[in-house]
Order: sequence, then structure tokens, then C-alpha cells
Amino acid sequence: MKHGPLALTLGDPAGIGPEIIVKAWSQLKDSGPPFVVVGDYQSLASASVAGAGIVQRVTAPDQAARVFASAIPVLDMPLKAPVVAGQPTPAAAPSVVQWIETAVGLALSGAVSGLVTAPIAKAPLYEAGFKFPGHTEFLGELTEAEKYDGARGPVMMLAAPGLRTTLVTVHEPIHRVPSLLTVEKIVNAGLITAQALRRDFGIAQPRVAVAGLNPHAGEGGGIGREEHDIIEPAVRALRDLGVAATGPHPADSLFPAEMRERYDAAVCMYHDQALIPVKMLDIWSGVNVTLGLPIVRTSPDHGTAFDIAGRGLARADSLVAAIRVAEEIVGRRNA
Repeated sequence: MKHGPLALTLGDPAGIGPEIIVKAWSQLKDSGPPFVVVGDYQSLASASVAGAGIVQRVTAPDQAARVFASAIPVLDMPLKAPVVAGQPTPAAAPSVVQWIETAVGLALSGAVSGLVTAPIAKAPLYEAGFKFPGHTEFLGELTEAEKYDGARGPVMMLAAPGLRTTLVTVHEPIHRVPSLLTVEKIVNAGLITAQALRRDFGIAQPRVAVAGLNPHAGEGGGIGREEHDIIEPAVRALRDLGVAATGPHPADSLFPAEMRERYDAAVCMYHDQALIPVKMLDIWSGVNVTLGLPIVRTSPDHGTAFDIAGRGLARADSLVAAIRVAEEIVGRRNA
């Protein structure tokens, strides 16, 4: 089934987003999938060695396919003031938010087939009054994810060849994690994970491994009670709901190759528990996939890299992987 282009938001214009978008287009212009950038035309033109010659304004996403082989199509939403690479500023925050809101609207309307987001920096957004911990939570609000398809999104997944992890808590201080864990939240993450493995990754009978929180998965209660009181009941509830769930597993032994053969995704309790193994395994192929949304959304598994922005050093591998994964998910959903 034929579908529209992907929307690709520019991210923080002072970061590596513009540069890796140009490099991703250079790799994909002949083979696709086509995308249309939602962001500032001049930031892209400045990031390109060829300058404005390979960036072309379009007025609607459906123009992207005929432009894509020769130029980067962009829905130009200009910054209010110039931004210097490597120097983030809260003055750019309203534009960054506007680009995301616009791209989500295009995806919800069907004008684009899915959304890929270049990295944003949270600190400048917070300074400007942004009220969400990160991209994932903002997308959940914009898409009314809690009203979508039973269980409540959004759920963050990190996916690389050989490993997928999902998170029960996302952008939370580590000292708050134990108090935030509930049976309901773990069951919800497990259900959304199993649903996405079937629908978006084509796994007919998904297997879900649930990580513990404490060392040695609590050592029978001797090193913490969360496993006994919260995680074990959640695993039982998932099984009762038809999910092939196991755990809680000690997190330090969940990610070797032999263990990874036994499950299709690991549900983790907090941010670093899920992200460190994926990035250690293959940071350049890692992709952030937001589950439980009515739209497809992926992103690179890295940040804005202000320290190298504007120097031509950034690699586009993870962004290219995110674009390809988004296209694969779109294809499976359409099928």
C-alpha cells in the first residue's frame, strides 16, 4: 500500500540535528524512504556543504516524494532569531515545540505516514517553560495516547539488532523510581510492549522478560521488597492476560547473548537500566521507538551533542536507522 512521506523534525537547531539530517538524506536520497523536514530552512542550508542548493522549500508533505531525489524537502517554519551551532538557547524553544506540534498534527491527519524526531535538549526547553520531562511524554499528550487502544501509552522502547528494551519509568530521578513503581504501571508497560512486538515488529507470539529493580532481583527480599511486593504480582498478572512474561530477572544477567535469545523485549524499571545495554551493544544502530501512540514515532538513541555541533563530525547512523525502522513499522501497520 502506498503511503505518504515521513515527517522529520529538526530538533534543537544548535545541536547536530541539521547536520545529521543532511547526512541522512545523502544516504537515502536514491533509495528512500522519503521524508519532509519540519523546521528552519536556513539551519539546514547552513549545515550542508552545498549550502542552500540541496534544500528546497515545499508547501505540503505530498510534494516531498518528487523533490527528495534531488533536494531535502522542508516545510519552512523559520526561527525567530539566528542560532549558533553548539550554543543552545531558550529563545529557540518556541520553534522547537512548534515543529513537533506541527509534525504530530500532520501524522494524526494522515498527511505523513509517521514521525521521526531529531534530538532536542531539555534544559533550554525547561528554561522557556516546557512542562514535560521529554519528547516521549510530550508526544503522549499531543496524541492523547491514554485514550488509544486499551492500555495507556506512551512507552519508550530502545531497539537495536539483538535487543529491545522498554521502560516503566522514563525521565525520573533515580531516587524516585521505587516509589513510582506499581503493579498497574508494570502491567501496562508489558501489555504495550507485547502489543507493539506483534503489530509493529511482526512477532506473532512475543516473549517478554521483566527486569527486577534491586541487585539480584531483591535476593528473596533481603535486598529490597519491590520484586516481591510489586514486580512478581505484575508478572503474574501479565501471564493471566495472555502475555508470555517471565521475571523478575536480575538486571545484571539479563542482557548477555544467551539470555537475549530467550525473549523478544525486556521490560525495565528505569531509564539507564534499559538504555545502557542497548547503547553498549550497538549505539549506532540503536533507535528510540515510542509505543502506544496512534502514530508511528522513532528517533535516534543519542542527544544533541552540542560539543561537536557545526564541526562536521556527527554520524547519521542512528538517524538513518530510525528512519528505516519507522518505514518498516508503517509498512506493517498498513499491511
